[in-house]
Amino acid sequence: MKLENEKLLLKKARDGNVQAFEELTSTYYIKVYNICYRMLNNSEDASEQAQEAFIKAFRYIKDFQGNCSVSTWLYRIATNVCLDFLRKNKYKKDISLEQKTFEDLKVEDRLISKSPGPEKLAEINAQRKAINDALSTMSEKNRLIIVLRDLNGFSYEEIADIIQAPVGTVKSRISRARAELRDLLCKDKEHLFTDYVK
Repeated sequence: MKLENEKLLLKKARDGNVQAFEELTSTYYIKVYNICYRMLNNSEDASEQAQEAFIKAFRYIKDFQGNCSVSTWLYRIATNVCLDFLRKNKYKKDISLEQKTFEDLKVEDRLISKSPGPEKLAEINAQRKAINDALSTMSEKNRLIIVLRDLNGFSYEEIADIIQAPVGTVKSRISRARAELRDLLCKDKEHLFTDYVK
């Protein structure tokens, strides 16, 4: 979306024009939903919280100063909505790392050699499950950083805008979060190995 068009839509949305708000934000729905889904690991909860994020955005669009992009502002709202949801429900949701089974592949995919076979899919799913289990035990802040950087691919600057922290803080938090995730994965691997040996 061109900057001039975005500014015009933003002005109209601030004046209460619902159609302008929808046009302004519609391109960001998938990314907002993905953030919610990765944080909550449930499509129904993700859909509800993505809707909640857009409702809050519409409610507070008049307060949006424009000191960051509309997308960054929406992602910030989405992450806060998800963190609030997790706190209110007092339980941690697993981070979603989509798992495909052999049955999920189309027949033609199974016949083409470039598609992974059942053994490779089992290995990939085991790795994803290990990461999923490790992420679900992390603190909300570290989980959020991993979701934003490693699962959604946001830049340091974008994350800094979303969580409202300096870039240096973002880099150190990413480093700490990855170290925690690595330690949890290593512990899980050791645990599996000792269980296997017994």
